[in-house]
Amino acid sequence: MSSQSTTTTTTTSNNITVYKPPQAPTYNGKSVFLAGSIEMGKAEDWQTKLTNALSTRLSSSASSQPQHLTILNPRRQSWDSSWVQDISNPEFRTQVEWELDAQDNADVIAMFFHPETIAPISLLELGLYAASGKMVVCCPEGYHRRGNVQIVCAKYGIKMVGSMEELIEEVMKKLKA
Repeated sequence: MSSQSTTTTTTTSNNITVYKPPQAPTYNGKSVFLAGSIEMGKAEDWQTKLTNALSTRLSSSASSQPQHLTILNPRRQSWDSSWVQDISNPEFRTQVEWELDAQDNADVIAMFFHPETIAPISLLELGLYAASGKMVVCCPEGYHRRGNVQIVCAKYGIKMVGSMEELIEEVMKKLKA
């Protein structure tokens, strides 16, 4: 089954615009890429929770926060788990290239390792962007490779936290920088 997504931007408030693949983002103000556990739809939708929390914080915060925030959310509504994960598959390739380009262009990469997932692509992305200086990682106890994540974060000076609330706080701090 092959389908082309018609996903469009979603504005959750006057200060946040959310982009999902395959739509090309327009960067307006600061931007945050939501990296982490998806597992082809098996993981909880933590991205929406984080987006809503950031919207609330930005709406009620002082003027030192960005006027507008672009959220880059790789959780594709039209994901088809039957897609062959190979460079020759145009839908799959579009997804992966969208994610890589979005991380390259984001001001902040907020990464969440859900304890009930394996998240091998998230581990790959942690390695790819560890030296970028723009990562904040949430890796709660119970994640099966937490030790590896701790060591990478320590080596590259990445702030690692254990809860979603702490991740939100650290993303807000990084947006101020």
